[in-house]
Amino acid sequence: MNLSAKDRAFLEATHSAAMITVGADGVPKAVRVGVVVVDGRLWSSGTADRVRTRRLRADPRCTLYVHDAGHGYLTLETTVRVLDGPDAPDLSLRLFRTMQNRPAGPLMWYGKTLDEDAFVAAMIDEKRLVYEFDIHRAYGMH
Repeated sequence: MNLSAKDRAFLEATHSAAMITVGADGVPKAVRVGVVVVDGRLWSSGTADRVRTRRLRADPRCTLYVHDAGHGYLTLETTVRVLDGPDAPDLSLRLFRTMQNRPAGPLMWYGKTLDEDAFVAAMIDEKRLVYEFDIHRAYGMH
């Protein structure tokens, strides 16, 4: 990520965002997502059957509006790479371990505590994938 140290620090501490994609009708579509920095790359989670996944496959441009609980925000103009290969369940495990700040042990999923094997099985069942954002421009107040 080609970001300032201040922008990186904000992304390390802030996981709430709106993902804006472009629909077939040309109208921007927004949805709430979680974002997290994993190994220096900005990631979010999705599933193969989500509408936003179909939109991103057709047009990988995306704007993220990352915001904290106050008035701080960072807008990121990006292109997205959908990581949906055979390693997607393991990538999802890394994403959620980072987001939940749990480098080992069980993870929370929809209010339940799951061991690693059950968590990976849930990722496979849900056809989870990872959105990886290539940031072209960043601006905001934080």
